[in-house]
Amino acid sequence: MFLNILRRAFVVSWILLRYGFPWIFLKSQRPALMRRGFERLGPTYLKFGQIIASSPGLFPKPYVDEFQKCLDRVPPFPFAQVKETIEGELGKPMAQVYLLVEETPIAAASIAQVHAAKLVDGTDVVVKVQRPHIKDRVQADLWFMRKLAWMAEKMFVTARLANATGVVDDFSKTIAEELDFRTEGRNMDEFNAIMKKHGTDHEIVAPKVFWDYTAPKLLTMERFYGFKADDVAKFNALGIDAEKWLRIGMRGWNMTMMLHGFFHGDVHAGNLMFLPERKQIGFIDFGIVGRFDKDQRMQVLRYVLSFNTQDFEELSRVMVEMGAVDKHIDVVALAGDLKQVYSPLLSRALSEIEYGRVLPDIIANSRKHGIMMPREFILILKQLLYFDRYAKLAAPQLNVFNDLYLIDFLFSPAAAESGIDMGAVGRLIMSIQQASMARSSAS
Repeated sequence: MFLNILRRAFVVSWILLRYGFPWIFLKSQRPALMRRGFERLGPTYLKFGQIIASSPGLFPKPYVDEFQKCLDRVPPFPFAQVKETIEGELGKPMAQVYLLVEETPIAAASIAQVHAAKLVDGTDVVVKVQRPHIKDRVQADLWFMRKLAWMAEKMFVTARLANATGVVDDFSKTIAEELDFRTEGRNMDEFNAIMKKHGTDHEIVAPKVFWDYTAPKLLTMERFYGFKADDVAKFNALGIDAEKWLRIGMRGWNMTMMLHGFFHGDVHAGNLMFLPERKQIGFIDFGIVGRFDKDQRMQVLRYVLSFNTQDFEELSRVMVEMGAVDKHIDVVALAGDLKQVYSPLLSRALSEIEYGRVLPDIIANSRKHGIMMPREFILILKQLLYFDRYAKLAAPQLNVFNDLYLIDFLFSPAAAESGIDMGAVGRLIMSIQQASMARSSAS
């Protein structure tokens, strides 16, 4: 382990020197220099770059914008190593399990690559295979990264205020989970169990995991055949209602979050599919998920309720409870700022709202008043950006904040069983209905 750290420290230091020297003189290019350096440093830094890209408010906007370009694309590793890893994880020859594993991968990234395959019984599957020796490299990187964060906190006030070592520690926990593919498999099973419990598994599904052929470095799962959820032209060509299926997918995502405190944390178009032969929405790639405990779920419900009733002082109090903050802040001043940002969201169709501007404003207002929102809340905002893009294409008149269908599960017996405050649900439903009636009268 020590030799790995020593070797990795030398490589990281060389790359930091290469990209750090221009940093001193080229202030406007610092975000781009940092992003290119991260891409050169490999998987651990690429993953951290993706955290930066998905965390407006936690990192400066120029860096968040630049890291949207952070590419997790690397050359595939040789098929001989794929075979070696599969056989090492299963403890048996690959041919005893798979009739075929295609040598050319479907996708190759810094942590793993994915191959189409067929089990010996003829079942079509995909296999996700971890890159050789990646765990040792990541562990060395995390050790070095934490030392850098510790030094930064000693040298810079901003690093101390941002809790740089805490950010690295949280990241270390996340990437450790990603390196054990069984965690992703359990996430998929949990998602499917939720859909089955609520009777929506005929419409919404995640890939089935083949546990007999899954291990820490190998994930064998059902293969989905379909197309991306944002391919409206494909929906139209097949005569399928894109808006209907978008709403079904969004409702399912809302349900897992609000009733179970569990949600898919990366619903970009590549991870949300429509399966035409099965007539289902398919969620794939559960490497990133968000989780809320019972108290946090109630905070989310209060957040939605106060938002819909335009009770911005209550909304301010909820945000203070959700964030890491000194509780003695000016709630009235915060409420005034929130009203400016949030009010347009209730009165406009989704197609008229620029979430790319609104959501950073929400985070900026929080920071202005000393509120640091939890990562899960930031993840939710990121998913709303994705759903915003899909809705603009497939359902331009949809408003996700006052469409009762998207939250109708809240007045089901399952909601009461999950500990949801049914009184709060009733007030939420009434507020949405009143807003809908007001809009109808105005038109």
